[in-house]
Amino acid sequence: MIVVHHLNNSRSQRVLWLLEELGAEYEIKRYQRDPATMLAPPELKAVHPLGKSPVITDGDLTIAESGAIMEYLVERYGKGRLVPSAGTPEKIRYTYWLHFAEGSAMLPLVMKLIFGRLETAPMPFFIKPVAKGIASKVKAGFIEPNIKAQLDYMESELQKTTWFAGGEFTAADIQMSFPVEAANARGGLDRTRPKLMNFLERIHAMPSYKRAIEKGGPFELMR
Repeated sequence: MIVVHHLNNSRSQRVLWLLEELGAEYEIKRYQRDPATMLAPPELKAVHPLGKSPVITDGDLTIAESGAIMEYLVERYGKGRLVPSAGTPEKIRYTYWLHFAEGSAMLPLVMKLIFGRLETAPMPFFIKPVAKGIASKVKAGFIEPNIKAQLDYMESELQKTTWFAGGEFTAADIQMSFPVEAANARGGLDRTRPKLMNFLERIHAMPSYKRAIEKGGPFELMR
């Protein structure tokens, strides 16, 4: 039996969605973030040494990392679904977006969250102006331009195809949902990029997405 070690408001929400889309049987073991630090609880280290989510167990297997989990579940339980045929242009795009989500898209979004917290974190008054100045410069000089460039790129790609890999919905769309959701929450994504906003509207309307939210609990990305 697949067990999803599910951390609230995390990337593991995608795993629940994929399993709902595949119709695979699974169990959820829930973990809650520390309300002060928003970090995962130490209990997750009993499952995987890094103590992070998502992570699944399937029999004797323990698998971490979103992309690796997606690939394993689609290969093991997909029966050819949610992945384009081998050797097609769509399969190349599928592989690209499956890894782009964490390899490129999430880095500046996570950095924006961290440096945003730095600007508001409690600290001695004589240090605060320096910290805020550094955070502001990093955001303006590196983080915000990178987020804009990536959102522009994703928007342009969705002008070419219905879904990220092509005309059919795939696991790459499930993987890409998290950075697009994060960009909508804290990265400046709005109606000026209609294709990305339409992507969100379409996935939010899917029954499998709704079931995953119902089972996983409220999904509110940190701002």
